[in-house]
Amino acid sequence: MCRLLPTLLLTLWAAFSFAADIGSSTDEKAQAAVSKGEVLEQQVAHPATAVTTAAPITKAEVKAVDPVGKAPLDDAVVCLSRTIYWEAKGGGKADMEAVANVVLNRMGHGGFPDTVCGVVKQGQEQKHCQFSWWCDGRSDQVEEKNRYDIAKEIARKALNQQLGDRTRGAMYFHDRHVSPSWAKEYIRTAETDEFVFYKPRGGDAR
Repeated sequence: MCRLLPTLLLTLWAAFSFAADIGSSTDEKAQAAVSKGEVLEQQVAHPATAVTTAAPITKAEVKAVDPVGKAPLDDAVVCLSRTIYWEAKGGGKADMEAVANVVLNRMGHGGFPDTVCGVVKQGQEQKHCQFSWWCDGRSDQVEEKNRYDIAKEIARKALNQQLGDRTRGAMYFHDRHVSPSWAKEYIRTAETDEFVFYKPRGGDAR
């Protein structure tokens, strides 16, 4: 039995070391996605003045970000992914992509912040959030991992500027089953199964 102890210890050490390597690798991929996201969002918001070019976020990197949907909303990837998830998780892929389009279309335009998280959280101080999920008083943690994985992949493509704009420049949208009074003041640009999209006359926030 004493002879088996060194072998057992060596096996346990190897397993622990392997698990630690995987954990470290996952953390590195997640950090890479976050770091790239900071550069990519500025390329979206200010394309004419962006001086640093980031490599695209990879599928493996975005998958490593916020794997259980509980991370704080303080970076571009998580803020965009969580917005796509909560605004359109009950819709199809087109609905989710269109929500991503709206967030990115707002960045850098007059009246809007120039970061993803800034756009998502806009209006919080006045208790009139642009994206209702952000300040509705309910938990923002993910409930359906599979749908969140789809949202993260869409966010990755959007930040990489690999996602076509289904909304034709829209900065606002509403559920197609309601008719808000504000919609009359805007130009309708597109529709999906779940939403109707608009842009303001003149291009700036109103």
